[in-house]
Amino acid sequence: MHPVLILPGLGNSGPDHWQSHWERQDSSCERVIQNDWETPRCRDWVDRLDHVVGQRNGPVVLAAHSSACALVAHWAASASSPQLERVCGALLVAPSDPDGANYPPGPVGFGPVPLLPLPFPSIVVASADDRYIEPTRARQYADAWRSRFVLLQGAGHINASSGFGPWPEGYALLCALRAEEHADA
Repeated sequence: MHPVLILPGLGNSGPDHWQSHWERQDSSCERVIQNDWETPRCRDWVDRLDHVVGQRNGPVVLAAHSSACALVAHWAASASSPQLERVCGALLVAPSDPDGANYPPGPVGFGPVPLLPLPFPSIVVASADDRYIEPTRARQYADAWRSRFVLLQGAGHINASSGFGPWPEGYALLCALRAEEHADA
């Protein structure tokens, strides 16, 4: 299977977060380390992702959480065609709304989120009660990105504090996305 680049949101993902569980259980998962997890500039995150994707010899799948979903949209809007062709899918979980009332202060440049079709298959997973985004806004992202949309009920921000540790259902979505990519190859 193609490697998975784990893209945490603000604050990075702690040891109980599903991204950390996946990284421990699947050696093909690799976390992209950003220099600033608390008050980042989106451009810096985009540049780092572009660098990491460019270092790969083959295709990768992205697994993003929260602000990293905006990162993926910004990167896809600015990356070169050869870079974009290296990505064969993206799982975009709990996208946050940088222009929303509850977005934390500090990060710069994440909004407005590009509403352009992503040039690779993608799945957006959102929650009906996520304080960082309204379900209608999450649906707007998914529609604009031409992503499959999965809306969970009562899942909060789909992180460890919402009870999402290993999150096998999410890992199954990632595996389905990887299988979809193989079917298209």
